[in-house]
Amino acid sequence: MVMATTASTTAVTSLASVTLEVADLEAARRFYSAFGVDTYVNLRASEAHSTGFRGFTLALTVSRPASVDGFFGAAVDAGATVLKPAAKSLWGYSGVVQAPDGTIWKIATSEKKDTGPDTREIDEVVLLIGVEAVKATKQFYVGRGLTVAKSFGGKYAEFAAGQACPVKLALYKRRALAKDLGVPVDGTGSHRIVLGGTADAFTDLDGFAWEAAA
Repeated sequence: MVMATTASTTAVTSLASVTLEVADLEAARRFYSAFGVDTYVNLRASEAHSTGFRGFTLALTVSRPASVDGFFGAAVDAGATVLKPAAKSLWGYSGVVQAPDGTIWKIATSEKKDTGPDTREIDEVVLLIGVEAVKATKQFYVGRGLTVAKSFGGKYAEFAAGQACPVKLALYKRRALAKDLGVPVDGTGSHRIVLGGTADAFTDLDGFAWEAAA
């Protein structure tokens, strides 16, 4: 998971797609449709070995606590496991669930007080990948053509969204990400996620696989 490989020097200019690899394709389709996020991810059947923390989360940002509760409840009703109940924090209001396929989702708002009912609207989806060295991985992606939108030293980096994909890519320290999600940091095997870009296939410094988006 630590060696970067490339099949081409063609630059990736943005994230074009996010594909989750799942053991039960039909069950995953039903879950993500009920959860309300099926337009943000692609699904692919896979039996790749994976244990523990897969090193990433998909984070939904919504406008108010009622919408956090709405998506959180929909996920749980569809079969998700609660990792962190929705609650107020220093940064707002959020909760964390794990889909039946193993993917971890965080649902959050910066608002602590409800200003209206659940809108079931998503403001932003961010794919946060946990990395060993944020600065090194940031430079790796900059070298492949991605544009940095936000950067906080060696703690966090976010890349500008492309036109083809509604999901933003961001980097966070793996240990800090696991702590935020409420899971042990250890994990082995496949990440069970594939990122699509405009280049040929390659693997980044932390073992996350990219492929040419269809």
